[in-house]
Amino acid sequence: MCGIVGYIGNRDAYPILIKGLHRLEYRGYDSAGVALLDQDLKVYKKAGKVSGLENFVKDIPLKGTAGMGHTRWATHGAPSDRNSHPHSSGNRKLTIIHNGIIENYATLKEALIEKGHEFKSDTDTEVLIHLVENIQEETKLGLKEAVRIALTQVIGAYAIVIMSSEEPDLLIAARKGSPMVIGVGKGEYFIASDATPIVEYTKNVIYLNDNEIAIISRNNLLIKSIDNVVQTPYVHELELKLEMLEKGGFDHFMMKEIYEQPRSIRDCMRGRIYPQQGRVQLGGLKEYAEKLKNIDRIIIVACGTSWHAGLVGEYLIEEYGRVPVEVEYASEFRYRNPIISEKDLVIAISQSGETADTMAALELAKDKGATIFGICNVVGASIPRITDAGVYTHAGPEIGVASTKAFTAQVTVLTLIALYIAQIKGTVSQSKLITLLTELNEIPDLIEQALKHNEEIKTIAAKFKDARNFLFLGRGSAFPVALEGALKLKEISYIHAEGYPAAEMKHGPIALIDEEMPVVFIATKHSSYEKVISNIQEVKARRGQVIAIVTEGDTEVKKMADYVIEIPQTDEAFLPLLATIPLQLLAYHIALMRGCNVDQPRNLAKSVTVE
Repeated sequence: MCGIVGYIGNRDAYPILIKGLHRLEYRGYDSAGVALLDQDLKVYKKAGKVSGLENFVKDIPLKGTAGMGHTRWATHGAPSDRNSHPHSSGNRKLTIIHNGIIENYATLKEALIEKGHEFKSDTDTEVLIHLVENIQEETKLGLKEAVRIALTQVIGAYAIVIMSSEEPDLLIAARKGSPMVIGVGKGEYFIASDATPIVEYTKNVIYLNDNEIAIISRNNLLIKSIDNVVQTPYVHELELKLEMLEKGGFDHFMMKEIYEQPRSIRDCMRGRIYPQQGRVQLGGLKEYAEKLKNIDRIIIVACGTSWHAGLVGEYLIEEYGRVPVEVEYASEFRYRNPIISEKDLVIAISQSGETADTMAALELAKDKGATIFGICNVVGASIPRITDAGVYTHAGPEIGVASTKAFTAQVTVLTLIALYIAQIKGTVSQSKLITLLTELNEIPDLIEQALKHNEEIKTIAAKFKDARNFLFLGRGSAFPVALEGALKLKEISYIHAEGYPAAEMKHGPIALIDEEMPVVFIATKHSSYEKVISNIQEVKARRGQVIAIVTEGDTEVKKMADYVIEIPQTDEAFLPLLATIPLQLLAYHIALMRGCNVDQPRNLAKSVTVE
């Protein structure tokens, strides 16, 4: 959600902060602000994007070698100047930036108002900085101890940075349920929600754990638990490269990331498949091979695009691994009383590794004794640290808010897991594994071929850019692809779109079909091909406009569909990896033609770290 960046050292802080905010803007972009400590504590903030803040302060001399910045995704309080972060205490000596939600803020606020505190915003964050101020007033404690005590009274999730004009050589950072990373330099430290603002300055980072507080000066870093116990941090070396954070000649990050998929899938498979031997090797799961052989059930928990990837995984694991699979929305799973035992495996899928609902679902499963695995893209994120085992997707940073390469990387990992289970259980013959892995190894090349149809997809997009509704239909593993295609379109173009199993069309959605309704079919030559053709005929009989994703060389669907987009032939197991590519391009071009911001669609943020 919100993006946090902080700096303390010997350099001017503002250039580091503003560059960091631009890199974090995919986490939230409805307002932005900075606080700088020179002789005084100065706060500048503005509703709107980071560029608006930059323009707002362009004529102001900004000094200070300690500071912090924030780009917001609104929770409490509408986007406005007054609700923008940083927020200050009543005496103006303290200021805070915050990612997360303070759930008991209303109770705390009421008590503080009774003590004479006045609030200038609608946010939960302002309550926390007033609470710290109140503790200091009543106890005369220094900043670090006042913050620690305040956090013991807070219920909810947070990543915070706090500064005080009375202790100008100190930044206090803390986290619980929201990500925070600290970059370690020479005589300087960097703080951020993720590593993207830090990689330019240092490769050495510390990932704060839940309920940890970092006390940071120019030459020292001390980490304590909320119970005041000193912690020994582990310094990680970043693999992230600066060029990964640039657009690389593309107009938008989304398009760059669509075109990166041949590489990201190759990276995901590298060192993990041996086609000639018919062997899958997943080092992260090796210790649990025997457990996987005897597992009773797999439950996949995820949100959004990751949930769609999980549905693809269900088809593949059941088909090849012969283990029953359930796919759950993490946000619903965590509030049920699900029946879970130690014989179950729960797999969490999250691009960021910080998705709040998915993490809560994992904790629930862990408490019930299940084995828990993670599928994640970000090294050092929370989910990989709390799971028993897992697999990184190695997709590289995904800056576009609408997931593209993260989806195909997650599907690739789930494919590998399905074939790995089949391998250790012996549910698929060695010759079949060789055939499947040989075809899987060719998928990046086939995606490159699919991307060559970009211009014709752009032409089709021009025909439908003014549509008010879309229907996406598919059968088998193409059904999750239909769901994902619909999600991409509505996320970035704001056109209402729904994905359905093609067979379910007659059970309701067919009532919507008329000459103004575009219907996208995944109609490749696989096991349900004839059935899908029947569904296309039903749509054409009602004058619907059909866009069909077909196998190269198909002639039958071409006779019926208004528009066709060809993809190369591949095994049905790998259809989702190929069929999703034209749907991503279609959504991209329609959104662009409608004047939408494809990288930063309204109301959305990349990493959902709050409920």
